[in-house]
Amino acid sequence: MKKLNVKSWEEFRTTGLLWFINMNLHVFGWALVTDVAPNGEVLSVYPARTKFRGFSENDNTKGYEKVTKYLNDNSVELLKDVLEE
Repeated sequence: MKKLNVKSWEEFRTTGLLWFINMNLHVFGWALVTDVAPNGEVLSVYPARTKFRGFSENDNTKGYEKVTKYLNDNSVELLKDVLEE
């Protein structure tokens, strides 16, 4: 059974998971920062200290929608992953 499946930063951002992780990192004054080209390609990602503590209501709404869609679209596969030995 393959334990890892490499994904792109673009896909990670699209799922809303970067927003979700940063929401949690903000509690500690940290964030994952993405440098993105005009075409949407992620050029680099790096950790940084931040004074930000959370996101706007609009960004949170979009983030929850993306993460919920990701969970809805992938729930069968996610369950299969944790049940496999």
